[in-house]
Amino acid sequence: MSAPDPEYAVVIPTLGRPCLNRVLAALAEGDGPWPARVILVDDRPPHDPRPLPVEVPAELAALIEIVPGCGRGPAAARNTGWRRAPEPWIAFLDDDVVPGPHWRRALAADLAAAGGGTGGVQARISVPLPPGRRPTDWERSTAGLATASWITADLVYRRSALLDAGGFDERFPRAFREDADLALRVLAAGWDLTVGERRTAHPVRPAGPWASVRAQAGNADDVLMARLHGRDWRRRARAPRGRFPAHAAVTAAGAAALVALGTGRRRAALMSGALWLAGTAEFAAARIRPGPRTGPELWRMVLTSAVIPPVAVGHWALGLARHRGVTPQPVFKSDISGNSPGHG
Repeated sequence: MSAPDPEYAVVIPTLGRPCLNRVLAALAEGDGPWPARVILVDDRPPHDPRPLPVEVPAELAALIEIVPGCGRGPAAARNTGWRRAPEPWIAFLDDDVVPGPHWRRALAADLAAAGGGTGGVQARISVPLPPGRRPTDWERSTAGLATASWITADLVYRRSALLDAGGFDERFPRAFREDADLALRVLAAGWDLTVGERRTAHPVRPAGPWASVRAQAGNADDVLMARLHGRDWRRRARAPRGRFPAHAAVTAAGAAALVALGTGRRRAALMSGALWLAGTAEFAAARIRPGPRTGPELWRMVLTSAVIPPVAVGHWALGLARHRGVTPQPVFKSDISGNSPGHG
C-alpha cells in the first residue's frame, strides 16, 4: 500500500508584482499532489484600496486565499500566511521565482524522503544569467542566491518546527537575514534542515543604478543577527562576511581626511585622502574586473563604489542604536506530540 500524499500549504508574500502570475502558472503546471491551499499575503500598504493584481489559473482558483499583510515586510507576511494554514507542511515561495517543471511532484518526493526529525527542506535554486556576456555587478549579487543556505525563495518547513521556533522574527523588515535567523532557531530547537531535489529558478529582477547602495541597509540586520545569535552567527548561518571591514576602513580614512582638511592639517589630509582613494579604487576595480565593462556599468561601479562604504557604515551604526537592547531570543518548544524531535 503506497503512502498517502503529504498535506501541505503554499504561502507567497507579494507586493502584487507581475511576476506573481508566473509563479502561479508554474504551480498549476505538471503533476503531483495539489496543495490544500495557496495563501497570497498581500503586503502592499494597508491604505492601497486596489485589489491585488493577479491572474489565477483555473486549476488553482478554488485553492487561493488572499489575506492582507499590511505592508509590514516579508517576515510578518509569512507569519500571517503560515498561521492561517493548519497543514503539517508549509511551503514558502517568493513571488519572483519560477518553480521547476513538475514542482508539485518533486515537492511530494522531498517530503516523503524527510525523516521525522527534519524541520525543513530547501529547494535547489538556480539563477539564470544572460548568455554571451559577463554578468553585471547586480546579476552576480543575485547569482549568490544559488549557493545560499535556507533562503525562503523556496523552502518548506514543518509546521511544528515553525511553532517550536516561534516563526519569523518580525524585527527583520526586509527580505534579508529573516530566513537565516529562523533557520538558526529551528536548528537550535533540535530539528534538521536538508536540501531536497526539487528545483526552482530565481531570475534576476530589474534594478536601478543605485540598487547596490540601497542593499547596504542589510548591514543593520547583520547587527540584529549578532545580537540574537552571537558573534559566530556567520559561521553557523554559512553567511560570508563580505567587505564590511574594508568599508569601515575606507570610511574612516575619508572622515579623517575631511577632519584634517577642516582643521588645516594638510599633510594629514593628503595622507588620509590617499588611503581613501586607494581603497575606493581597489573596491571599484574588484567590481569592474569580472563584469561586462561597458560604459554605463563602468560609471555605475565608479560612482557606487565611492558611496557604498559610508552608506554601509551608516546603516551599521543605525543598527547598533536600534538594536542596542536586544538579547538572544529563547527557542519556544511546541506541545504537538509526534512531530517535534523532543516528543515520542
